[in-house]
Amino acid sequence: MKLAIVGVTGLVGNVMMKVLNERNFPITEFIPVASERSLGTPISFRGDTYYVIGMEEAIKKQPDIAIFSAGGTTSKEWAPKFADAGTTVVDNSSAWRMDPTKKLVVPEINAHLLTNEDKIIANPNCSTIQMVAALNPLHLKYKIKRLVISTYQSFTGTGVKAVEQYKGERDNGSYPKEDMAYHYPIFENCIPHCDVFFENGYTREELKLVNETQKILGDDTLAITATAVRVPVDGGHSESVNVEFHNDFEKSEVIELLKNTEGIIVQDDIENNVYPMPLFAKDKDEVFVGRIRRDHSIKNGMNLWIVSDNLRKGAATNAVQISEYLVAKNLIGVTV
Repeated sequence: MKLAIVGVTGLVGNVMMKVLNERNFPITEFIPVASERSLGTPISFRGDTYYVIGMEEAIKKQPDIAIFSAGGTTSKEWAPKFADAGTTVVDNSSAWRMDPTKKLVVPEINAHLLTNEDKIIANPNCSTIQMVAALNPLHLKYKIKRLVISTYQSFTGTGVKAVEQYKGERDNGSYPKEDMAYHYPIFENCIPHCDVFFENGYTREELKLVNETQKILGDDTLAITATAVRVPVDGGHSESVNVEFHNDFEKSEVIELLKNTEGIIVQDDIENNVYPMPLFAKDKDEVFVGRIRRDHSIKNGMNLWIVSDNLRKGAATNAVQISEYLVAKNLIGVTV
């Protein structure tokens, strides 16, 4: 089992190595890959030291699986080249998510759709993954009509540059404007601006929540609107999700459904102040759901509070879980 991580020196790449190690993913040859400026950088993995190589050299090694976390431009250029060499690519960027020829996969929901002909598999956006993980069993039972989403997203979702900005502002009270990841300070601030704005007034992050959710749940009739906000939190993304169902529900039944869903932990005991928070979701793979309550302002309405570590289940862990499924189902190797 030869496995490559493309973008291994980045924030998510480092978490991917950690998750692979924790989950004892079977690897006989580890191939660390990054951009030219990182060539030769030593990487420690499972007690051994490896040195970063470039794309062409990595392709020649013909990895069985290549997990990409190097940005959409890199994925668009290089993922097909890896795929042409027989490698199965699990891509963490937005490059392939809405491509109708590519599967957009959260393993607990739709990994069963994968075949050995899927050589490029898209990993959804972090905020989408945690939300659909919680909503899928409810959609199957009650059929979702409309979603109103407000996100509170960790600065870690923007990458190393944002982490450095936050630390500089926290430790020094300011940060050089030319090095800032955001237009404004992130420390002690909330920025209602995740990714770029489009002409319709929505950001790319907000439209990802719309389009990716419809694709993963297999229902383009879902009415969805979202507001995405960047917050000074290191630990995960939080989401306030207002759901309108076609069918009525009982709160107790919803809680049981969620409790019996793989990867979901219900924290919903307001009498004892138990509810999900990124402080406790950090470094965990589960999606935490709480503040479950009926919305009395609409028919068949419900409110949920959903929290997960965006670098783990929202990125690295989901990609590794896809890879685990590929191995378990023997879906890697050259297509015949």
